[in-house]
Amino acid sequence: MSKEKSQIPRIGITIGDINGIGPEVIIKALRDNRILNYMTPVIYGSAKTISYYRKNFRIDDFNYAQVKTAGDFISKKVNVVNCWEETLEIKAGEPTEESSAASRMALQSAVIDLKNDLIDALVTGPINKHAIQNKDFNFPGHTEYLTHAFEVKDSLMLLVAENLRVGVVTSHIPLSEVSKTITSENIESKLRIMEKSLKADFGIQKPRIAVMSLNPHNGDKGLIGREEIEIIQPLVDRQKENGKLIFGPFSADGFFGEGKHSTYDAVLAMYHDQGLIPFKTLAFDTGVNFTAGLPIIRTSPDHGTAYSIAGANKANETSMREAIYLAYDIWKKRN
Repeated sequence: MSKEKSQIPRIGITIGDINGIGPEVIIKALRDNRILNYMTPVIYGSAKTISYYRKNFRIDDFNYAQVKTAGDFISKKVNVVNCWEETLEIKAGEPTEESSAASRMALQSAVIDLKNDLIDALVTGPINKHAIQNKDFNFPGHTEYLTHAFEVKDSLMLLVAENLRVGVVTSHIPLSEVSKTITSENIESKLRIMEKSLKADFGIQKPRIAVMSLNPHNGDKGLIGREEIEIIQPLVDRQKENGKLIFGPFSADGFFGEGKHSTYDAVLAMYHDQGLIPFKTLAFDTGVNFTAGLPIIRTSPDHGTAYSIAGANKANETSMREAIYLAYDIWKKRN
């Protein structure tokens, strides 16, 4: 099914694990009606689940319309797509087979609508990456699932908080496998995706990118690792020769500790924790996970299911709100 050019974007939001904080942060992020002036939010999940949490938290100023026909969304309202009809038992704080199946169904329904151009962007609620696994979802997380679903060779996990942007060469793999994955081809692919996204999605025409080293102290001239000498530095030098504003490699501890990240448009870390620990230290409540390199727009809050506080009305919705608005901002840039 094709679409006419949207005047305001239809932003799909998957509910995530219904026993986590996903439903709570979605309701809280969308309860301010001013958001409806900019977009049409579409929650993929269940009206029964939304109603349960709304009543449980006594949030009376949140209303929604249930979608009867695929793509038939009502503007100026929050829309809910029922991805399952039965009433699921909600056990806040406890992952169950039902809650995992529900998170899978919500995601699959949203992807179908994305492929059919019924929605313009996707914000994914937090899932339990272990419990969700089955024959239809055999991926480390949303990033890998969506990369496969949209038949893209490579994508980039890019963490965003205002002008702080941190990407990673390797994401959800064991630390023991990181060094063998740090190749010129992989780093170059991530840099290519990062530079293209900074231009197209963030409006930065000549982006400055800092590249981190893999080993402590930048390898200490080969004393504690040769990846910097043999792989990373030669790659950075080639990029510079081609007119790119790419610098490094830098030792991550000193780079972030001295605040050098503020002088670059983005940072490329070599592995998950090298990039995400400083990012979450600097922007824990406001950070957003954006998947660069996809033909569609996908963001998510930069936190998990938070079972320890699920159902207690304690979750902070800021990251979810920021994820929704970043999806909107990127849609505007691309259009």
